[in-house]
Amino acid sequence: MTQYTISDYLLDVIKTLGADQILGVPGDYNLQFLDHITQRSDMKWVGNANELNASYMADGYAREKGFATFVTTFGVGELSAINGLAGSVAEHVPVLEIVGAPTAAVQNDGKLVHHTFGDQNFTRFIEAHAALDLKVTVLTADNAISQINETLAYMAATKEPAYLVLPTDLVDLPANPLLKEQIPAVFNQTTIDVSATLQAVQAALTASKKPVMIVGHEVDRFNLGSAIKDFSLKNNIPVLDLGLGKGAVDESFSNFVGTYNGTISESAVNAFVDQADTVLLVGAKLTDSVTGGFTQQFTPSQVINLDSQNASIFGQAITTEYDFQTLGAALADLDLNLALPAVQAPQLDASLAPSDQALTQEFYYQALQSFMTADKTFVAEQGTSFFGLASQKLTTGTKFIGQPLWGSIGYAFPAALGSQLANPARRTVLSTGEGSLQLTIQDFGLAFKEGLKPVIFIIDNTGYTVERVIHGMEEPYNDVPQYRYDLIPAAFGADEDQYTFTAVSTEAELMAAMAQADQTPDKMVIIQANMGMKDAPAQLLETALRFEAQNH
Repeated sequence: MTQYTISDYLLDVIKTLGADQILGVPGDYNLQFLDHITQRSDMKWVGNANELNASYMADGYAREKGFATFVTTFGVGELSAINGLAGSVAEHVPVLEIVGAPTAAVQNDGKLVHHTFGDQNFTRFIEAHAALDLKVTVLTADNAISQINETLAYMAATKEPAYLVLPTDLVDLPANPLLKEQIPAVFNQTTIDVSATLQAVQAALTASKKPVMIVGHEVDRFNLGSAIKDFSLKNNIPVLDLGLGKGAVDESFSNFVGTYNGTISESAVNAFVDQADTVLLVGAKLTDSVTGGFTQQFTPSQVINLDSQNASIFGQAITTEYDFQTLGAALADLDLNLALPAVQAPQLDASLAPSDQALTQEFYYQALQSFMTADKTFVAEQGTSFFGLASQKLTTGTKFIGQPLWGSIGYAFPAALGSQLANPARRTVLSTGEGSLQLTIQDFGLAFKEGLKPVIFIIDNTGYTVERVIHGMEEPYNDVPQYRYDLIPAAFGADEDQYTFTAVSTEAELMAAMAQADQTPDKMVIIQANMGMKDAPAQLLETALRFEAQNH
């Protein structure tokens, strides 16, 4: 019988949190640990083209499944991944990075080993991650089990990412196999009494005449969408979401009125916030890219704020015992007895009449809205794709992934692959610009190797449109090379029966390609959407003006 080890225990805890696949890149400081993954029958190793892609892909996996893990090697690997992991910090995504590191003896002796600066300092990379406000854990022989438990329990409770260093001499350290039976108890959370906080929120809302609720990304991370919906329906309170939190609540239910983006929102959506006397913010961050450049029409004196860290009412912090998930779930049963009228959500014209006219950004995003179904997850690259899709109303069951706060271009392609890997039963639909795609295109090889079948729309408009509309419309630094996207699949190892490729330039061609995509569920579908260089979604143009003004 194979000896049970610290590595096996760590993987068992990861499996309990729902990660069936482990992403990453092999390196000599993690290879022994990878053996423990590949020898399991209930877990699979999925190797990435590089560590940055692994971190992005893990972020998309975690947004779809609730938790993800990726593995890198010491120094060179972890620094390549740090940008993607920082995005998980910024947008509150529970991703665990495991870093294979030199042995404790090597570090204690200060040996000049590879993947270091040759200065005997083995802590600088740990310090770099700690500076990002990450949960940082360096496993030791004496405390490895308790350290693993504490780190993973922290992630389960907070939905935050973490960074765990595994020295190679601990990989095969024996552990008691009976510990496996105790893993479920690791995640038993202490019940917190939030009744005092709930009463304070109830009292503040009861005094309101025209309340409105705006939800953000933390509602999704803590699975509070259904509770928010029940609370809204019980009390006839209009609900909006932010782009950072798009789809956190069912956008098809009767009280949902739209996605809010400050003064550049749809006028009918804007009216609900403009007329509100009380704004209940739940799990939200009011960042520049989702508030029309800080143009929200309310002040702290109108706001009841509930988020993962704290709560406040009209600018005053709540000091009673508080837990965001417990309080959010309790909202479902809260009846305010306000006798508010039924919400009259705006009805937007969704009719489409495709023609042979040249494809535009406006038509493209309306067409994507018509392409939404309950079994799809839409992933939007930051820039034209995000701003174009975020203003579209999601249909019942449709999920949405974007990264408007961290906004790292190139994120969406590997994140889409992670989402598809995490849940093959849902089809992932990616909308990305060619400039962003070129940053992380290497993992097309992984997609074909793993048999992934997303629908990928590549907007080809000769460069970085999001940057052009902010500054430098004609400048060469916003140009990108012209790729032959029809040749990309073959170059990355695809067989002809694994994909279809179509280039479209008109409205009618796009609609036909979408219909064909729905009839081709057994292949990756790549659609190159050719559009004008200066064409951009209206909300992006408005936001770009504000970004440009902020930079002067």
